[in-house]
Amino acid sequence: MQLNETVTFAGGTLDRAAHLRGDSDRLLTDANARAMVVWHGKVLMDVSGPQLAWVTLDTPLLAEAVEAPIFLGLQKGAPRFAFDVSAWAAPDADADAMARFLDDSLNHHPDLPDRLQFADVRAVMSDLSHEEAGDCATAKGIFEWHQTHKFCANCGAASVVAQAGWQRDCPACGRSHFPRTDPVVIMLVTHGNRTLLGRASAWPEAMYSCLAGFMEPGEGIEEAVRREVFEETGVRIGKVDYLASQPWPFPSSLMIGCRAEAISTDITLDPAELEDAIWVSKEQIADALLGNNPNFKPGRRGAIARFLIDNWLADRW
Repeated sequence: MQLNETVTFAGGTLDRAAHLRGDSDRLLTDANARAMVVWHGKVLMDVSGPQLAWVTLDTPLLAEAVEAPIFLGLQKGAPRFAFDVSAWAAPDADADAMARFLDDSLNHHPDLPDRLQFADVRAVMSDLSHEEAGDCATAKGIFEWHQTHKFCANCGAASVVAQAGWQRDCPACGRSHFPRTDPVVIMLVTHGNRTLLGRASAWPEAMYSCLAGFMEPGEGIEEAVRREVFEETGVRIGKVDYLASQPWPFPSSLMIGCRAEAISTDITLDPAELEDAIWVSKEQIADALLGNNPNFKPGRRGAIARFLIDNWLADRW
């Protein structure tokens, strides 16, 4: 059973209109065009909603963008772009807050109304509509790719943006490069009425989540699930089923959500991977969600781990 259409970040409704990417200069003159604005990975939000803020292309803040905007696609026939204004030095920037696992700080540009603030998408993801979250994931993912792929992987020369942001070309060797997505398996490991959850040392206090890990070359989804669970906890996995997927723009992953049936239960922790791992019953998770256990928090709404757990509690799989 798949309920992928309800997973946060998987619901972008823009028509990507790839055939128009070579014509973005003309689209920028369209009076109906609007822009999403990104600053150091944070997205401009209307916090009175909260909701994603789409601004007109004559908004002065957009002049802070160093690179040409990304053409995201069409919304009801009107062009939608994303501008990265990270060159702007925000006087209210809190470096410590922005470095946290979850940045709950807001940043305001003086030329904008007070209700328009830059927010960490991870901090507001549960407040976004399904469509807005998907649009944010697209912009965040492609800007991160540009940030980390400025040089040609073939010859090392500086590459240049092409196709309205969906390609980088190398003028030295002629190689073209395209945005990448890294596949990650994330597993709801079950044994009867219990599920196996782990926590990393960098996570917020008491937070536990499903096990996860990057896939390796030459590996299928099922093999990756079994390997990752065994490497991190020593638990052996039998049957593996695919359940749902989630684009995860932190920075550019595709989370492949699976259910994995454990055939052993003894935990041998790999401390290089996890700080702790525990078997938890449905009743214990339900109790924690009611706020009755301050020492155990089963992830945040919006993440696919919580989606998998919630649907397991509801006996949807």
